[in-house]
Amino acid sequence: MDQSKIDHQKLAQQLLAQAEAEGIELVGPNGLLNQLTANVLETALEAEMDAHLGYEKHQFTGRNGGNSRNGRRSKTVLTEIGPVEIQVPRDTDASFDPQIVKKRQRRLTGVDEIVLSLSAKGLTTGEIAAHFDDVYGASVSRETISKITDKVIAEMTDWSVRPLDPVYPVVFIDAIHVKIRDGQVANRPVYVAIGVTTAGEREILGLWAGDGGEGAKFWLAVLTEIRNRGVADVCMAVCDGLKGLPEAITTVWPLAVVQTCLIHLLRNTFRYASRQYWDEMSRDLRPIYTAVNNESAARECFIEFAAKWGTKYPAIVRLWENAWSEFVPFLDYDAEIRRVICSTNAIESLNARYRRAVRARGHFPSDQAALKCLYLATRALDPTGQGRARWVTRWKPALNAFAITFEGRITPTGN
Repeated sequence: MDQSKIDHQKLAQQLLAQAEAEGIELVGPNGLLNQLTANVLETALEAEMDAHLGYEKHQFTGRNGGNSRNGRRSKTVLTEIGPVEIQVPRDTDASFDPQIVKKRQRRLTGVDEIVLSLSAKGLTTGEIAAHFDDVYGASVSRETISKITDKVIAEMTDWSVRPLDPVYPVVFIDAIHVKIRDGQVANRPVYVAIGVTTAGEREILGLWAGDGGEGAKFWLAVLTEIRNRGVADVCMAVCDGLKGLPEAITTVWPLAVVQTCLIHLLRNTFRYASRQYWDEMSRDLRPIYTAVNNESAARECFIEFAAKWGTKYPAIVRLWENAWSEFVPFLDYDAEIRRVICSTNAIESLNARYRRAVRARGHFPSDQAALKCLYLATRALDPTGQGRARWVTRWKPALNAFAITFEGRITPTGN
């Protein structure tokens, strides 16, 4: 072992032993971690001053050099362990511009990440302020928290124009409804496009605010934007009830198959049913959309479902009958492809995260505020900032099925 390297465990044990001997607490305003943080920051600031002046403290070569140290001033900065008081060195001509803790900086960057993480989990500015007060004993205003979260707007802009993969086997287009105060509070949709990559990842391609009256022109602009970001081909586009969207899809990607969203059909089904029947009804519906012998087998399963539930819930039977002609094309595909399209957990978990973040805030003053909230939730999904997450663990069978069904259009990537 290289003895020149610091033995962090041994050092920690020595510090803890010394703290116990002197009766110093580990955390808190005067705790060991607080003192260590202050010492590290002050040491770094002194090193910066040495570099700025060109000589070390008390060194002879610094005498009569035109600029010199001029004492220190106290400053409190908010860190991940709470408020820490440090002594910042000064120079006589006030030209020292520290970088480790900048002038007028009152918190370290790690604190901003804590705020963004809490905001992504759905906490309001008031709740985040209360969290810092309870956990760290630090006072952080709602205005400061709002300014911190506003910093991600530029990041969100870069994210919304980032390059995308050249082909996605499946793209889902869904909507989250938020409340916007524009004179009066009104429900507005925010559309989200979710792609399945050839590596088996779920990727959020983008977020777009609408007013609920979108038509073919709006969707053509959105899809053209996605294509211009590098998406040359989409094998299957899954959507539901969005006027003008199917036509726009086939205009931008002529070879794409447009499929009515099974997820929406199932979601609408359960809206009619009492919660106590959801599990049983889910088991009865599954044979319909997993039928092996295409429409005829699915129809037989549906007849059995209607016989069992039609009396109690006639609206559900009518819902499936009305959607049947748009639902059945889905049955023509390989079971592995259907499994990807029917993997509702990945989409529902994303929607649940979005709804939790939206619900915590009640309503938003603008579309941009709503988009910022949803972007923060997206950002929390993936440390790379691209909004990716693993879709399925057994992606290879599905990828093979897509490669055969959509021959020549899919180039596998990843593992």
